[in-house]
Amino acid sequence: MAKVSASHIWDPVLIVSQIVSMQTLHYLTLAILIPPVLSLFAEPSSLEFEGGAANVGMVMDWRQMAGWPTVPSAPGEDPWRALRIVWSGGKQVASNSSHWDGRIDPLRGWIIAGCWLAASGADVYYLYTVIRRPRMILDFSLTLLFNHLVLTTYYAAALPTSWFFWVIMVASAALMVTVAEQLCVKREMTEGLTVVTSNDADEMEMGDLLRRD
Repeated sequence: MAKVSASHIWDPVLIVSQIVSMQTLHYLTLAILIPPVLSLFAEPSSLEFEGGAANVGMVMDWRQMAGWPTVPSAPGEDPWRALRIVWSGGKQVASNSSHWDGRIDPLRGWIIAGCWLAASGADVYYLYTVIRRPRMILDFSLTLLFNHLVLTTYYAAALPTSWFFWVIMVASAALMVTVAEQLCVKREMTEGLTVVTSNDADEMEMGDLLRRD
């Protein structure tokens, strides 16, 4: 009877651990990339109004990538007036009209999108080292993006409706699946080629003869 390889045994604990590891590594990479790049290139007053470059919303809020306002206005109210008011915990704490004119920084969305794609490039290495099996790359890549979709929808209290956001997600998935899968296949092909010495060949032949006898 053929021996079942351990790599083909379904292990739910291992799978959950890999999912958590991939999600953690992805967000850790974003947390390292986004703050310094935003601090260098984003518009300062608009960035400060949103809580600064290290605000968790820069990673978790899909509206930041889309370049959309994150502060809703009341019915009939000027939306730009609402954006000039500083809110904390759903309560107005101050007015920021003297420091910020309410304009959204379009460059911030491009910066976050670029950092997301860079993190997806790092995810290729994470998939290569943590997941390893080519047939599992697609599943874990899509799981990572699906988990982010759930988390960002919860954080923003709205399902992503920006085409720009979805284009970045599709490009991210294509990058991770295509490159990581090819690298894993290449490794398996390389590891599958073993060199047999003359002594090993003689032992294999003798073993065949003994089994025939």
